[in-house]
Order: sequence, then structure tokens, then C-alpha cells
Amino acid sequence: MPTEPDYKTTTRLVHGPSHSAKWDFAHHVTPPLSSSTTYRLDDARRAARGFSEFGRAVSDEGDAPVYIYDRLDEPTRSILEGELAAIEGGECCVSFASGMGAISGILGSLLVPGDGVIAHLVVYGCTHSLFSNWYPRMGIGVRRVDMNDLAAVRAAVDERTRVLYFESPTNPTLELVDIAALRELVDELNPTRSAEERIRIVIDNTFATPFCQRPLEHGADIVVHSLTKNLGGFGTELGGAVICPEELLGSLLLYRKDFGAILNSKSAWAIMVYGLPTLPLRLKRQQYTALKVARWLEGSERVRRVTYPGLESFPQAALARHQMRDFDGDFAPGNMIAFELVGERGDTERFIDALAHHAYSITLAVSLGHTKTLIELPGPMTHSSYGEQTERPHTVRLSIGLESPGDIIGDLQAALE
Repeated sequence: MPTEPDYKTTTRLVHGPSHSAKWDFAHHVTPPLSSSTTYRLDDARRAARGFSEFGRAVSDEGDAPVYIYDRLDEPTRSILEGELAAIEGGECCVSFASGMGAISGILGSLLVPGDGVIAHLVVYGCTHSLFSNWYPRMGIGVRRVDMNDLAAVRAAVDERTRVLYFESPTNPTLELVDIAALRELVDELNPTRSAEERIRIVIDNTFATPFCQRPLEHGADIVVHSLTKNLGGFGTELGGAVICPEELLGSLLLYRKDFGAILNSKSAWAIMVYGLPTLPLRLKRQQYTALKVARWLEGSERVRRVTYPGLESFPQAALARHQMRDFDGDFAPGNMIAFELVGERGDTERFIDALAHHAYSITLAVSLGHTKTLIELPGPMTHSSYGEQTERPHTVRLSIGLESPGDIIGDLQAALE
């Protein structure tokens, strides 16, 4: 019989670990849900051992951990973290109560006052707010640079720089960042730095998910996710995750413990039992529909611009086909589309209002990666923290769900007319 590593990732997502030291799987077909905030410790020595071992990596094949209190660690969440690390190809994972909790957690554990971040020009609105409103108060500098302009990145790096941060695909413009090219640049810069001063590449992989892109394979150091989106998949759970080297695990767990952004065990269970097993199935269907919708939009005289990595017209088509691959090596452009209408901002708002009032298959709502198709205007909505700085204020963001592509196109056509 084949051993567990011989099976495909899609099978691993369905079954999870065949055995885990974190929980007894002997009689469970579905992983159990632990719902206790505190755990019996038997004796003082065992209690002391639990506290002394906090922060170590716990594998499915290792010794059973001593669980003490939910905020430190608990079995359901820990099993989910093992699965997320495995599908990203990383050493460790730490989950958080939200995607922003994950971003704040990893950057907070890496940076101290006086350090600097170089971030891409366009990031998620709340990440932009973190960089603009909070980091200046903490004495952490943030420079915004086009991450595909390597000369500009090199020029922006100084002795304070500790992190290069970006999304790929970028929210909401769907621009890609060449991860391998940044890796080469960082490898040139790091040899002159001490271990504490080396630059790390941190990428938000939420739009792509590990199904479409595994950034660690291309040279990223750390990956963050909003589990609320495609990985959760059903719009019912908030969550975030950081996949990182084992050397960062202790400080990241300590940060989570002390700042308290803990993923609820019930949310972890739902993401593990419903979200991950259906991820390939959902995204394959959503990609199929997204390509049909993107091509239809591209053919409409009322649409000025369509951006989707699966289109032949996508400006970074070669990079997309190299970087965005599913578990079987097939091209995986994802389920997100950005487009702009011909006309003024008022025309775009009327189009959105028509969908909100009359469409059945498309819902005006923030978030993405849902079973339902969601549409929004990032400029005044999710990216409103940019104010008038928004590069493309009329961009419409469309997250494709599981509906019939003909129905989605029909609702879009009716709204355009």
C-alpha cells in the first residue's frame, strides 16, 4: 500500500492526517471538535512541562502535547495548522482570528521600532491602514514601491529594511509580483547582513490560495492568508494564518498568546472539515466560470478594461502561467476578476445599484472566495482608506462563485443595459 506522502494533495485535503499526536483519530471519520477553553493537567509536573514546552513545533508523528488553555494551543486548531503548512509546503503554521490578525501577528513579531518595511504600491485597504495609521505611531517606517521594479526596490532598501511585503495577485487590481525575481534580489542583499537584520519576503496569498500558487516554492519566506476567503469558502468563518519557518514559530506563538488574536476552535473545525476538502473542487469550477465571464466582459463595448490572469490579454500572462499552478501542475488563474466600465464614476455606481436591486446570481457585498458571486467597488469600499490616492477608482471587483456562468453573464448584461 502507498504511504501517506504518496497520495495527491487533493486527497490529503479530504482525509487530513491518518494519525495525529494532537488527537485520537482511532474512531473518528470526521476530525473531532474540541470545545474546551481549559484542560485537566493531572499533576504539577505535567502542568510545568506544558508551560515549558509552549512554542515548540508539534508534528502529527511526535509526542502528544500538553494542552493547558485555548489561548496557548488546542487540538482542533493545531490540526488545521498542520494541514495548512502541508499544502503550502511550509514548516509551520500559526492561525489567527482574522486575516488582519495574521498580518499584524507576523509583522509584529518580526519588527521593532526603528525597523522598516517596503510594501507594494497597492495592498488591501486594511493593510494600507495598518501601514499608514498605526506603524508611524510605533516607529516603524513603511516605503511604498512597485515590487516589479527591482531597481526601485533596491534603491528603497536601507539598513533598517527587514521586510518586503506584497500580495500576488494584488487586491483589487490583480497585478502579479514576480516572487522569484525578488528572491534573487534579497539573496544579493542578505549576505552582508546579520541573521537578525536579514530581509524577509512576506506575501499575502489570499487571492490565489495554495491551490493556485505556493509562494514558498518561488522563494517567499513567509505566507499569510485570510482563511475567511477561499480557504474557508462558505462565508461563515473568520480566520487568518501565517506559514513560516520553524525558527519563527516560538516568537509568533508568543505574540498570538500575548495579543490574544486566537482562532476559535469551532471556526478552525469548520474550515478544516468543509473548507479545505472542497477547495480544489470549488476553485476548478470557479475558474471555469471566471474565464467565461472575463471573456464575455472583454467582448462588451460597455467595458473599457478587463483584468483576469486567465485571459490571453492579461499583461503578465507569461508570469501568471509560470507562477500560478495547481497541485497537478495545471494553470490556475483563480476566481477573481477586475474590470472598468466605459463612462464616468456615476455610470459605474448605477451599474452596481442595478445589480444590487435586481440581480439574483450576483450579490453586492465585500469579501471574496464565497460560494456566491460577490461584487464590490474597492475605491469607496474595501480600499476607502486610500482616499483619493486610489490608482483606479472606478475598478469593479468580481469574485466568482458556484452559480451557472450563463446566469452570472445574464445578470451582468441586464445591469449594463
